[in-house]
Amino acid sequence: MTSPLSTLMSRNFYFLAATLLGFALISAAMTLVPASFQPGLPANGSLWRTVALFLLLFGLAAALIGVMSHLFEQVERRQEEARLAARRKRREGHRE
Repeated sequence: MTSPLSTLMSRNFYFLAATLLGFALISAAMTLVPASFQPGLPANGSLWRTVALFLLLFGLAAALIGVMSHLFEQVERRQEEARLAARRKRREGHRE
C-alpha cells in the first residue's frame, strides 16, 4: 500500500507549482505597472520579465515532478492490488 506521506508529496509539489506560477503572474504584471507606482522596487521591466520567466520555469518543473510522482504512486498502488488479488486466487485454489 502507498503511504500517506507519498500522496502528500505529490500534493506538495502541486501547491509549490501553483504558488510559483502565481508569483510568476504577479511578476509579469509588474512589467505593466509604471515606475512611479513602484517606489523602492526595481522599475526595470526586463528584470521583472526575467524573474517571471524563471518563476514560470520552476513552477512548470514542480508541476512536472508532481505529475510524475503521482503517476509512479498510481503504478505502485495497482501493482500492490494485483499482487494481493493473485495471492487471494492462490489461496482459493488451494482450498478447493
